[in-house]
Amino acid sequence: MVVHARPFGQKIAQPPARETARVAANRNGLTGRQITRCLRRHKEGERRPAYPQGMTHDLSLARLRICLTILSVLAMLLVLAPPAAAETMLRQLLPDQDAAELVPGADAFGPIRDDIAVAPVLQGGKTVAWAFVTSDFVGTTGYSGKPIHTLVALDPDAKIAGVRLVRHSEPIVLIGIPESRVRAMVEGYHGLDLVAEAQSGGTGHEVDIISGATVTVMVIDDSITRSGLRVARALGLGGLAAQTTATGPQFELNPDAAPPADWTEAEGDGTLRRLSLSVAQVNEAFAAHPDSRAGARALTEPSDSTFIEMQAALVSVPAIGAGLLGEAEAANLRDWLDEGEHAVAIMGRGLYSFKGSGYVRGGIFDRIVLIQDDVSVRFRDRDHRRLGRIAAGGTPDFTETDLFRIPADAGFDPTKPFRIQLLVHRDVGPIEKVFQTFDLGYQLPQKYLRALAPPPAPPTDAVAVADRDEGTAQAELWKRIWNDSRARIVGLGVMLAVLTGVFFFQSFVVRVERRFYIFRMAFLTVTLVWLGWYANAQLSVVNLMALFGSLTSGFSWQAFLLDPMTFILWFAVAAALLFWGRGAYCGWLCPFGALQELTNQIARKLRIPQWTLPWGLHERLWPIKYMIFLGLFGVSLASVEQAERLAEVEPFKTAIILNFMRAWPFVAYASALIIAGLFVERFYCRYLCPLGAALAIPARLRMFDWLKRYHECGNPCQTCANECPVQSIHPTGEINPNECINCLHCQVLYQSEDRCPVVIKKLKRRAKLAGSAPPKLGMPPAGHPNAARATETTV
Repeated sequence: MVVHARPFGQKIAQPPARETARVAANRNGLTGRQITRCLRRHKEGERRPAYPQGMTHDLSLARLRICLTILSVLAMLLVLAPPAAAETMLRQLLPDQDAAELVPGADAFGPIRDDIAVAPVLQGGKTVAWAFVTSDFVGTTGYSGKPIHTLVALDPDAKIAGVRLVRHSEPIVLIGIPESRVRAMVEGYHGLDLVAEAQSGGTGHEVDIISGATVTVMVIDDSITRSGLRVARALGLGGLAAQTTATGPQFELNPDAAPPADWTEAEGDGTLRRLSLSVAQVNEAFAAHPDSRAGARALTEPSDSTFIEMQAALVSVPAIGAGLLGEAEAANLRDWLDEGEHAVAIMGRGLYSFKGSGYVRGGIFDRIVLIQDDVSVRFRDRDHRRLGRIAAGGTPDFTETDLFRIPADAGFDPTKPFRIQLLVHRDVGPIEKVFQTFDLGYQLPQKYLRALAPPPAPPTDAVAVADRDEGTAQAELWKRIWNDSRARIVGLGVMLAVLTGVFFFQSFVVRVERRFYIFRMAFLTVTLVWLGWYANAQLSVVNLMALFGSLTSGFSWQAFLLDPMTFILWFAVAAALLFWGRGAYCGWLCPFGALQELTNQIARKLRIPQWTLPWGLHERLWPIKYMIFLGLFGVSLASVEQAERLAEVEPFKTAIILNFMRAWPFVAYASALIIAGLFVERFYCRYLCPLGAALAIPARLRMFDWLKRYHECGNPCQTCANECPVQSIHPTGEINPNECINCLHCQVLYQSEDRCPVVIKKLKRRAKLAGSAPPKLGMPPAGHPNAARATETTV
């Protein structure tokens, strides 16, 4: 189309009504039937009021009605969804279990008790055992971050009469371990005497650890033993007394305690506790192992060599933290810990590492566990920090110095004794290992404690003391988490407010291209570094599958309120979908998307060639991410746990949450996607991201089109289409809302006076009109008849 300058007063020729209707319909994403209806209305001469950005009144009302309908349905689902807090795992799982398979000779289960989540196992109408699910009593989690649900039956003598693994989310099958082997290991707990376990602190039996599933097996062992002890004590089985009251004086931390002067004093007064093992001691322990191969593969180092020297201190005690870590590091520790949390420092040297490398693969430290009575804490990567240095004078040289955080809801009491159990393995075959455990006992010295007044008499009901209202506890927990996260919440609120202002005043923001480019790069840097790597606020398609699962099985707000950053982000995304589509999150608030764009900008500065895929191929690669999302969603309908494992197609956990500290296949996959993004900007976002696909589905419900376009866009002008970073603009000029990331680059071009052909032609036309204006009248030339008269008038 050629644009000609028009004489003053001449009307601009309007495009045919049919073409106008087709362009407006295409921009609004109408179907063929809707386009035909629009054309018919124009043909009949029907005219409607104009709306911004080419949006018709009928279309805006239709979309508004659709949005209101969807919101109404969601509100009804939330109102009608039953609360999940009152449901126990025993009540969910027991109807599908066979009493005879759990306890030989049994014929039925009795009704579940109201005061405790146990059910009698009946034989001829007589109770022969009590059945319970471990996850109703202990919350120990494995690689998946979720409890392992094991059904256990205890007889009157507190011996395990039956045990079955009923549900878990562990990825054991993915690493080549048949589930039948794990189930057989679990059934091996039949006959375990919990009275003996109570006397030994839960370590009076050998653990049949399966090589490659160390953490899973240890979590199962821990949950069976500790939940069994709780149930046996609550019911008084085997003569075990319920722990209704604490004997002896009660203590609290003494804030006025003096810190140790140096390392030597800390070792001498018990502030530091040590576990020291020589090669000879370890060889001797494995020589006594039931597997004879363990003794045959003794260590060949000198017998007096240090196998491991491990020292520990409870540095969350203010005096200990200040004395060992120094004031600066102690202040950092206080900032890291939330209310009710504690931290233990562990230092080690020698041939054996107490950390190992398993946590890099699975995010969980499988060689150490903190045990206190019926409480066990297994540390995950998010609860770990490396210590740069120890400030106490006389500190020995250690190869490992680390901090481990004890969560507030673990039930840990710093005033009571606890132990750190070290797991040592030995290879006995190509893929087989045997294990031995060693304990480092710890008790705070008396100088860090002070006596408390006797507590009020507890209730007489032992079960009421052993259990607490999970709903109330969880409510208090999320409130405390929100209170402790105020700084992060304020920071996220500022980011959302700034981004909202950018979208509302985009014409002003994009006016100067260089200024907007600097702002966008700065915003994406904050998104990556602060929102992603620091706050770990990376949304995932797993969140959507969990939300759908909770809506179908029992919705509870509290489960989602435990992560305030993710909660706020999802609400912001939901609101943004109605106004701007998916681009508000994908283009500005996604940390991995920010990582891709920033690395691509660096690549451009380094003159790495950029590849633009042919439009036909590019358009055919779009559906891949929708296929991935629909596949994950379909799997989640059958098994959310399996869908979560398959959701590793998202590199977010590797690149953002764990900072690439994972097994090499995960790191290689995430790195490959970033490298591809160096050549094709946002390669992963364009073709593979299931979260982007999930957000794109409701993107067409947005109520407004904020991106301005000219009639010449696409025909003949292709500037925006050629320069769109993610190729979301069709060659015909329409912006695909399913692919647009709202980077606003097309709006920069929309106002550009040196790059947009439409603007350039307008400026030229204005200049030409200004140049053709009549000249100003001045003095008549000399010799003109009016010259004398003009001179007289001037005088």
